[in-house]
Amino acid sequence: MQLMPVTESMFLLGESREHPLHVGGLQLFELPDGEGPDYVGELHRALLADGEVHPLLRRRPRGPIGTLGQFIWTDDDRLDLEYHVRLSALPNPGRVRELLELVSRLHGSLLDRHRPLWEAHLVEGLRDNRFALYTKVHHALLDGVSALRLLQRSLSPDPAARDIRPPWATPIDTGRAGGDRPGMSAVLRDIAGIGPAFARYARQAFREQAATLPFEAPRSIFNVPITGARRFAAQGWPLERVRAVGAAADATVNDVMLAMCAGALRRYLGELDALPDRPLVASVPMSLRTDGSAGGNALGMILCTLATDLPDPADRLEAIIESTRRGKAVYQGMSQLQVTALSAIPFAPLALGLLPGAVRVAPPAFNLMISNVPGPTEPLYWNGARMLGVYPVSVPYEGQALNITVTSYAGSLEFGLTGCRRSAPHLQRLLTHLDTELTDLERAVC
Repeated sequence: MQLMPVTESMFLLGESREHPLHVGGLQLFELPDGEGPDYVGELHRALLADGEVHPLLRRRPRGPIGTLGQFIWTDDDRLDLEYHVRLSALPNPGRVRELLELVSRLHGSLLDRHRPLWEAHLVEGLRDNRFALYTKVHHALLDGVSALRLLQRSLSPDPAARDIRPPWATPIDTGRAGGDRPGMSAVLRDIAGIGPAFARYARQAFREQAATLPFEAPRSIFNVPITGARRFAAQGWPLERVRAVGAAADATVNDVMLAMCAGALRRYLGELDALPDRPLVASVPMSLRTDGSAGGNALGMILCTLATDLPDPADRLEAIIESTRRGKAVYQGMSQLQVTALSAIPFAPLALGLLPGAVRVAPPAFNLMISNVPGPTEPLYWNGARMLGVYPVSVPYEGQALNITVTSYAGSLEFGLTGCRRSAPHLQRLLTHLDTELTDLERAVC
């Protein structure tokens, strides 16, 4: 048995049927040359025969289900791998549309707390010699950065490699032990510095307006109570195009990505006659992981204006650049512990949103979460199958009906849009608007 850190237990305590708290990923693969329709079924049988599962993914909560007793991990020594690793088939015509519909359904169901909190679904029947892997793991075990790194470690840049282990059997460095672990004196020093760090945060953010503040966001169609059903849409764009816009505007890839989202959201909400007069505000998580580990949770957060009140894409990008610069400056020079503690200020309203009726009464601290998780830079293979794309499937929260998570892979910027099925309608249209907005940014600044 192992005591849960509070950063893990809070994801279990905050979960309900209407609020699943697992992160996921969708990977698209191309069948190796010469392989036929039996390849995916044979791969599934081989994965089950392997039988090995990393100890982190053998954990399950100990204590009564549905109570506040979820503070201890226990190991499942009778893990049923066939339950966790499943084979599914798409109906004809096997388009990406049918794949996304399947992922939407799978992502809306809760993980079984009587078992280790993860699932993997191999999906065959996708046309053009492709298949997919959808995985989901509870946020109490891994954050999105950790999950992506775990996937990357299970793949190879060598298309001839055939002895690659499945992601759930890959060694996981949790980053919680070893020579780089901070000593007790360093931890105590960081704790003692939280007070002065908060004073600095308050002075810069509140008095000097050095950052976008919580509760400055307007109410939008996303800031409503949500259901547990999900809708998922995904697409990628050449990273070269995004970098060219950034180089012309002296902006980061993250700034351009946020500007794409801003323009797409402006068009999407405009079509629904639901665009607020004031600019939308995004919560932008920052990975604090510096040790290359692939376990646990390590995140800070800033708030960024999306400048959706501005009609010109170049003006929106300029406003976003300035907003992210000021947000990061607030945390300059702070330790990971101090940044994590102060990030709870804008993040706390998500916990308040779990109180009955709070979302309808309280103003939103921000309108949606937009994350950018760096991914593999070269093409990767899984037992000879080339990975064509990797798309994050994230977590909408109560009062936050849409989550946009982005990752990079082999020269492409891959967008995953995860929304409440009821409160984020016609999510596929956002993909069209993202494409239009990138083109408009190129015309405006390049």
